Amino acid sequence: MLKSINKVTKTLMLGDFFLNSAWGFVSPFFAIFIVENITKGNPAKAAEVAGFATLTYWATKSCLQIPIGNYLDKNHGEKDTFWFIFLGMLIMGFTPFGYLLSKFPWQIYLSQIIYAVGAAMYVPAFYSGFTKFIDKGKEAFEWGLDSTSLGFGIGITGALGGVIYSVFDYRFIFVLAAAINLVSAFLILLVKKEIYEKKSL
Repeated sequence: MLKSINKVTKTLMLGDFFLNSAWGFVSPFFAIFIVENITKGNPAKAAEVAGFATLTYWATKSCLQIPIGNYLDKNHGEKDTFWFIFLGMLIMGFTPFGYLLSKFPWQIYLSQIIYAVGAAMYVPAFYSGFTKFIDKGKEAFEWGLDSTSLGFGIGITGALGGVIYSVFDYRFIFVLAAAINLVSAFLILLVKKEIYEKKSL
């Protein structure tokens, strides 16, 4: 059944899988990282920083997604879709290095803004590209397959992230997450030609 899925859709799924799985490594220990490295052992302050970091990400992403989506809809042709997917992944891939360099809360917030910009570019473009290339008559199956693979990927890397953190430290996990995220971006280059040649709906 998987063999019947077209090349672009499979590649988009695989890229989405690696992208989200990469961030699964980070989630189990991010608050601990803030306690140990940003607020220097103050859990109450760390909870505040983590809360505002979450707000910063979601507010930025939510404000940018609609205008980006409108731009992609009005600018017919798939070159922009490709580049927004690729660059969005690339920006998100470099975000863990921002965490690594952070020593103060404002630096975490800045990293979250950068992460949100990448996500706001990626999400509308990915949905658009996936919708346009999805195999007719298999829409529910292929969307379900994408969501299922993400669930397994994030769950597995979440567990692995906790184990790895107990053996190594946050630096290793941030670098690992960044590397896997960047792999997801370069996977998309494999279908650049096919996306470029797609006629707009």
